Amino acid sequence: MPVTAAITPLHILYLIGVVSILAVMILRLDTPIVCIAFLFLIGSMGLHSLMGGIQTVFNAILYASREFMEIIATIALVTALSKSMSDLGSDRILMAPMKRIMRNPSLTWWILGITMFLFSLFLWPSPSVALIGAIMLPFAVGSGLSPLFAAMAMNLFGHGFALSYDPVIQGAPAVSASSAGIPAADILTEGRPLFLVMGAVTVISAYLLNRKQIVAGWKKAKDQTEEGYQIQALSQTDAKEPGSPRRAAVILALAVPSAFLADILVMLAFHLSGGDATSIVSGTAVLLMCLGSVLGYGRRSLEKVTFYLTEGFLFAIRIFAPVIVIGAFFFLGGSGITVILGEEYQSGILNDWALWLAGHAPLNQYMAAALQLLVGGLTGLDGSGFSGLPLTGALAQTFGTATGASVPVLAALGQIAAIFVGGGTIVPWGIIPVAAICGVSPSKLAGKNLLPVCLGFLAVFAVSCFLL
Repeated sequence: MPVTAAITPLHILYLIGVVSILAVMILRLDTPIVCIAFLFLIGSMGLHSLMGGIQTVFNAILYASREFMEIIATIALVTALSKSMSDLGSDRILMAPMKRIMRNPSLTWWILGITMFLFSLFLWPSPSVALIGAIMLPFAVGSGLSPLFAAMAMNLFGHGFALSYDPVIQGAPAVSASSAGIPAADILTEGRPLFLVMGAVTVISAYLLNRKQIVAGWKKAKDQTEEGYQIQALSQTDAKEPGSPRRAAVILALAVPSAFLADILVMLAFHLSGGDATSIVSGTAVLLMCLGSVLGYGRRSLEKVTFYLTEGFLFAIRIFAPVIVIGAFFFLGGSGITVILGEEYQSGILNDWALWLAGHAPLNQYMAAALQLLVGGLTGLDGSGFSGLPLTGALAQTFGTATGASVPVLAALGQIAAIFVGGGTIVPWGIIPVAAICGVSPSKLAGKNLLPVCLGFLAVFAVSCFLL
């Protein structure tokens, strides 16, 4: 039997908090006040004082802010570039040839998703979201695809299918394999049917379940608002300003795809991924924005750059403000608890619950498979798909030894659940990059993803029963 964890009143209080927050989300109400209340209660209990509870509220929000800062900055800088391109008309120039390819919303959905999948295999989803959001999103929306469904395609193909499989960079399989005591190649080989079934069932069911709504987007006006997202009308107010905006628009339209293509080549040549790759994309975005401002506005470029940066960060903070508070609560479930509550707490509360569950459930091969999915999903609730992989990998080795089941298959199941939930596709605080780039509500995107992902989990569990 696996090592279990002791459940204390603090664990029970946290579980009540999780259930309360999920219940409020199901009712489609805002959750930050609930998160703040439970942060205070947990801090008071964990640090044995009301003062500790007050400090925990601030420390948790501060920790979450630091964790999200890279994403906030990336979204802000890409948004600044997007606004610059829109004002100059560069996006319209770029869109012209793409209209021949993205002829209708259905075709666009698949093109956008498959492109995101391919980019994510080599770059990981975070930098891929920034790249595709800057280059392809305007074309997708211009074809009549709703921003919500554009976000759905990018999210399920990228942060779901590609990241959970990860056969090129192999970051996720490496973490799972090291904890399970097996080579990463075994997870990729024996678990390949699971990864493919999960990805295929999720994206196909997502399309079929929403096909009518996707097609309906063709009939909608292009200037529309959806969950705070407004397709920006191209500004003509600066068309007669000094600096030849038309020439600037053409130069920027050529520079944007060329620069991002160069970024991709550099990433592949130097094997950059994750934060390193994201920093290259974000830095390129802000430099391109400055280039467009100088070419288009001359002496006015100083104030234009300030304007675009301000607009970009205002947009990012507006999106992230509630998510930071929600994330602050769920970071207590993982390794963030040590920073927030102190060195006395070395294990995340959700991880403890997962260990307890694994230690108290009756074991056979099929129960082991179900537990791997459940434990992976639990650890993913903190919004970090990778934080639960050491646990699911270790449990795969333990469950496999105890029941005679395939360790690589069990490890693959845990990896799929942890990353699809926390990496992520179905918790709002785990899908902020895609939601923010597309300008849609994270909660609404998570709600759209929920049924296809659950169907994928059912399918992958059924297939695993034949592979164990």
